[in-house]
Amino acid sequence: MDWKEVTIYTTTAGIEPVADMLLQNGVEGYVLEDAADFQDFLADTEIYWDYVDEDLMREKSTQETCLKIYLPQDEAGAKQLAAIRAALENLKARDEGSAWGRLCFDTAVTRQQDWEWGWKQYFKPFPVGKSFLIKPSWETVEDAAGRRILEIDPASSFGTGTHDTTQLCIAALEDTVRPGDAVLDMGTGSGILAIAAAMLGGEVRAVADIDANCLKTAQENAEKNHVSIGQGFCGDAARDAAMAEKLGTGYQVIVANIVADVIIGMARLFWDKLSSGGTLICSGILNERADEVCQKLTETGFAIVHAAQSDDWSAFTARKNAV
Repeated sequence: MDWKEVTIYTTTAGIEPVADMLLQNGVEGYVLEDAADFQDFLADTEIYWDYVDEDLMREKSTQETCLKIYLPQDEAGAKQLAAIRAALENLKARDEGSAWGRLCFDTAVTRQQDWEWGWKQYFKPFPVGKSFLIKPSWETVEDAAGRRILEIDPASSFGTGTHDTTQLCIAALEDTVRPGDAVLDMGTGSGILAIAAAMLGGEVRAVADIDANCLKTAQENAEKNHVSIGQGFCGDAARDAAMAEKLGTGYQVIVANIVADVIIGMARLFWDKLSSGGTLICSGILNERADEVCQKLTETGFAIVHAAQSDDWSAFTARKNAV
């Protein structure tokens, strides 16, 4: 399959709202080229101007902040791009002072082998949390230093473990999951959180996502790690009562790395799916939305056990206490 490279032009101030918009439209990973970082680099190296390529110096006044994403060159990718186009227009309408830049995009087609090499060369094994070492299948690890090796190939589903929200969730799973706990992963992506829960001894009964390709990738990754992540459900449980019913109830742990609005909208569903004393782990929440999410969870009846932050992102561990 070929891929469509989408380059979204913004400003340093616009990185956060654009990244949040992408996350809300199912895009977790992106390549960031921040003009401010580029300017800082050139400023720091001006005293060594003999060593700076002249082309870089010429670009100094024209460099523009952008985020690059990759969408499949098929009908699903076209629909996702259309949704992103509409969301960009909404962002532009909100940006009265034009602080977020042009908020437009251009596209190019990237062949499969070029796309794979483009990110594979940077995806190396790295530790996450207290006990995990994340690695892609094409890398070898000589010494894991006692850590659990979690092998993940995201394919067309984002979720390599490098994103702050994923790491926050894995750390929370380490503190929460006990052997035999029934686990549900909402918005599974590459399956990395469900796999981590299974490796910690949890019984992952179900994973859910709005993208069927994510479910396929998640199951393939689970097989690589020799764990079961239960049945996959494709659809929007917040709007599809039949799908929500299929997910069942009685979970000791639910993990949802989605976005603030979806977590707020599904708070009651999470409550209903958890057993008494069960735990919800949620992230994908920008720091400025954390209070809203916390308030909704509390109103629903959850007790916030732990709140964590990493750069711009927040995560909550919340318990369903007996009522």
